[in-house]
Amino acid sequence: MIDHRPLADRLRPQTLKEVVGQKHLIGKGKIISEIVRRKEPTSLIFWGPPGSGKTTLSRIIAQEIGAEFMELSAVTAGKADVNRVIEHAKANQRLGQKTILFVDEIHRFNKAQQDAFLPHVEDGTIALIGATTENPSFEVINPLLSRSRVVVLEPLTKSDLVKLIKRAAQTENLDQSRLPDKSIDLLAEIAGGDGRVALSHLELALNLAGNKSITPDIIKTAAQTKVPGYDKKGESRYNIISAFIKSLRGSDATASLYYLARMLQAGEDPKFIARRMAIFASEDVGLAAPAALNLAVSTFQAVERIGMPECQYNLFHCATVLAKCEKSRVVADAMSAALQLARDYPDEAVPLHLRNAPTKLMKDLGYQKDYQWKANFKHQNGFLPETLQDQDFFN
Repeated sequence: MIDHRPLADRLRPQTLKEVVGQKHLIGKGKIISEIVRRKEPTSLIFWGPPGSGKTTLSRIIAQEIGAEFMELSAVTAGKADVNRVIEHAKANQRLGQKTILFVDEIHRFNKAQQDAFLPHVEDGTIALIGATTENPSFEVINPLLSRSRVVVLEPLTKSDLVKLIKRAAQTENLDQSRLPDKSIDLLAEIAGGDGRVALSHLELALNLAGNKSITPDIIKTAAQTKVPGYDKKGESRYNIISAFIKSLRGSDATASLYYLARMLQAGEDPKFIARRMAIFASEDVGLAAPAALNLAVSTFQAVERIGMPECQYNLFHCATVLAKCEKSRVVADAMSAALQLARDYPDEAVPLHLRNAPTKLMKDLGYQKDYQWKANFKHQNGFLPETLQDQDFFN
């Protein structure tokens, strides 16, 4: 009988020994291996990118400890689906059967929906394994987090993907003449750490090649354009912009331009990047190179007026200058200190000699006393309220 399942599903590991990657989780003394060894289900939140093995590990855990595996997708499941699963798990509990409920994309459930799992996790009706590509600190409610162990899965390394592809080649009876090393290397390179993507590209390339060799050109045709792992509403966006800013701050121009290129290739709004550089010019360059702000503002204006793709020149120009110029936190530190002082002393009276005196009465009361209208005039009583005379943000 022909198995019509996708290649990625046919090759899904059935035991921990078959899992590729995630060595920090699998092996002697590692958390997943220990859960399996003790055969005691534990509520987990699997946090990792697509294709890193979240579903596979969940199924293996259930199989190894002898629990029934039930699966819901937060994208399609409603309240009735959740109730049905819980009732089934309660029936299992009465029979002494353990139940693991796997919820894919758990971050898509709202607070009330996530709350519904709490009593059933607490009383042991289910062991919940939630899978998410988003930071659970922001997307999963605290009560559920406190009752679960967050487990971080990493993208598969290139060597992991090569191993996976070679395993697939054996399954499909492909010798090196059909799938040469350079094609395997390209498949691993363009998969972006996603095992499912690597196997999907290989499967389509097999169909395109027919009985011929699977060349790099066929791989490129099958893969088309690699879609960057970048979600404008997700954490990956903020990780990359954070890396961009930190690279600018660390004066690493190469890293700065790499992260800039990734953002642009992923379709980021160039004005968003330009705004961040304008902020950086004052926050991190500041007095070390005051003209950097002029450049950043000019870059923003150029981006607005020119648009993509030509405005990339302006963005890369500005980022290179910001990365290479000297840095100073004097402005940012002084701003922080000034804001804190204003919060601590919000009602200090303005000294009389600094107040405007448009009438004779006000002058008679001491308004603007001894003040002289000339450059760099320093009044003998200073410029701060008396209680703050010892404050100096720059020394």
